[in-house]
Amino acid sequence: MTEVPDAAKVPDAADSTDVAKGGDAVEGGDAVEPIRVVLVDDQELVRAGFRMVLDAQPDIEVVGEAGDGVQALELLRGTRADVVLMDVRMPRMDGIEATRLVVARSGPKVVILTTFDLDEYAFAAIKAGAGGFLLKDAGPAQLIEAIKAVHSGDAVVAPSTTKRLLDRFAVHLPDVREKAVGAVESLTEREGEVLRLVARGMSNAEIAGRLFVSEATVKTHMGRILMKLGLRDRVQAVVFAYETGLVRSGRSGSSP
Repeated sequence: MTEVPDAAKVPDAADSTDVAKGGDAVEGGDAVEPIRVVLVDDQELVRAGFRMVLDAQPDIEVVGEAGDGVQALELLRGTRADVVLMDVRMPRMDGIEATRLVVARSGPKVVILTTFDLDEYAFAAIKAGAGGFLLKDAGPAQLIEAIKAVHSGDAVVAPSTTKRLLDRFAVHLPDVREKAVGAVESLTEREGEVLRLVARGMSNAEIAGRLFVSEATVKTHMGRILMKLGLRDRVQAVVFAYETGLVRSGRSGSSP
């Protein structure tokens, strides 16, 4: 989870690519497709605000809107999309269940949009497969960066937001360390160290600096951690670290 101002992370390559809506821009002679986004929120005014921000971007295209999870699933059956911005609390089908079904279909990446008061829903949605989440008061730049980050395959979790979530719900997380002993013990000492630092919200660059290794080495360790633990991405790795007691909320980052 690479740290960017408050909420999201964007790989350097995203900043250096000159793209245009409709694939008009050319990089190395090849047209670059815009990121296709679907907006899911039960408030039309909120969707209109997001659309206004995103339509102003040359490399992002809003390809559809839905007012609840049911509409979103119907829309995605016939619409090619790369990223879904998903509200949490909606009628008929909420964002958690919709996210679970979208991920089960190997559909587009999902970014949860929520308010602080609904962080428990965001936590559940991440476990259901969301690529990350933003608070709804995030600025336009943060929203755009989050879309690009998730589209590129990264996970979007602001360290400060992660801490708020885990501080609030750590007391409700079951102590399942014994059940996960085998999985944790499959990690090397260095991999365990990397996982704890990831769970504390440190970026690959920060971890590399802390451990005196290259970023490529950190990425290699992270890939092995995900493979050994059967996890999808860094977001799930953070959840795993806290749920298994490898890291405790409010502590220095090591298990008690």
